[in-house]
Amino acid sequence: MSILSQLNSIPMYLICGGIIAFVAVVCVIFLVRAYCAGQALGMDTTKMKRTIISSATFSLLPSVGILLGVIALSGSLGTPWPWLRLSVIGALHYETQVAQAAAEQVGMDTLSAAEMTPQAFSTIALLMSICIIWGMTLSIFLNKKYTQKLTSNKKSGKPGFGDMAMTAMFIGLVSTYIGRYLGGFISENGLFTFHGDYIPLVVMAVSALVMAGFVYLIEKKEKAWVDSFSIAGSMIIGMTAAVLVGLL
Repeated sequence: MSILSQLNSIPMYLICGGIIAFVAVVCVIFLVRAYCAGQALGMDTTKMKRTIISSATFSLLPSVGILLGVIALSGSLGTPWPWLRLSVIGALHYETQVAQAAAEQVGMDTLSAAEMTPQAFSTIALLMSICIIWGMTLSIFLNKKYTQKLTSNKKSGKPGFGDMAMTAMFIGLVSTYIGRYLGGFISENGLFTFHGDYIPLVVMAVSALVMAGFVYLIEKKEKAWVDSFSIAGSMIIGMTAAVLVGLL
């Protein structure tokens, strides 16, 4: 049995599906309790139902980006594990980045089923899980103080350290990817040969232009609802551009 068949086996589906089902049940319980609490406070039930429907509707298209992440990772990690990671607490940019970095550290040239071994999958899955638990763990001890700091920064009108740190981290992340794509194109097949893979650069440029269009609609045209679809839309159009350029 191949490694991909093992990763897509019934036991894997049962383990990962059981965890996802448990989280889904918890979400339903909180939804019901919140609705009952709203009724106890005398809130308009019509407005609450409308809020539930609109929230569910506006969650559909952004979730397409998550589905694309599951599809992208399923070719090397099987379907159950990416499904679990991206359904419960994972983030698309985090999961793909950590999985690729872990694959390189265990000696794989790229994250693919052809090079995957049980030992490599165990390392990748363990690293993907351990690296993301600290937000939840630290929140147990530091969330109250962090929330108070956010409130004080909001009153002062000045951006807090958290906002600046997130912005700096995101800029660093984007710069790392751009540098890697540029380096691969310029010197992948020899120093300054400019014969490397240029598809990532095309995808980056197309996705950036699409996101810029979404930002324009949000900030200049005051179409705030577009924000819910910006990431998924940029990803879909960027992937479409990759397919079209690959065919050419």
